[in-house]
Amino acid sequence: MSATTSAQPEPKPKPQPKPYVNPYVGGLLLGLVLFLSFLLTGSGLGASGGVNRIAVFFEDLIAPGHVDRNPYLAHMAGGDANPLLNWTVFVLLGAMVGGFLSAKLHHRWEVATYKGPRISVRTRWILAFVGGLIMGYGARMARGCTSGQALSGGAVLSAGSWAIMMAIFGGAYALAYFLRKVWN
Repeated sequence: MSATTSAQPEPKPKPQPKPYVNPYVGGLLLGLVLFLSFLLTGSGLGASGGVNRIAVFFEDLIAPGHVDRNPYLAHMAGGDANPLLNWTVFVLLGAMVGGFLSAKLHHRWEVATYKGPRISVRTRWILAFVGGLIMGYGARMARGCTSGQALSGGAVLSAGSWAIMMAIFGGAYALAYFLRKVWN
C-alpha cells in the first residue's frame, strides 16, 4: 500500500533588491541630464510647473470662465490652449513612470508606510499631506520647486535660487527639532 501525498510547491523566494547607484555616478548622470535639458530645450528641470498645469487643466474643465479672465491661468489654458501640451507635464510624467519602472526592475517596489514608533499610520499620512501642500504652495510662490530651484537655478548661479534653497534647508532643519519625537 503506497501513500500518496500532494506536494505543495515551494514558494518562490523574493528577489533581493539591487544596490542603489553610487551617489557620485548618480550626480554625474543628473548633471548630464540637466546639461542636455538646457542644451536641447533652453530650460532646466523642474516638476512643479507640470503639477501646476495639470491643476489648471482640471480648473479649466470646472470653471473655464475663471481661467479665461485670469491672465496667469489664461496663459496656460485660455481659449483653446491645452495646458497639458507642455514639456513640464511630460517631464513630470516621465519621472513618475521612470521611478515606478526603476523600482520594479530593481526589486524595490512595495506598498508601505514608513513611520516612527510614536506615530500612527493615519497621523503619518496627515503630516505627509500637509507637508506636501506647504511645499507645493511654496514652490509656486518661489516660482519653482526644489528641483527647479536647486538644480536648474543653482546651475546657472541664480542668487534667488541659492537663497530659496538655503531657506528651505534651514527651515526644514529648524522644524525637524520640533518634530523629532515623531520619528524617535
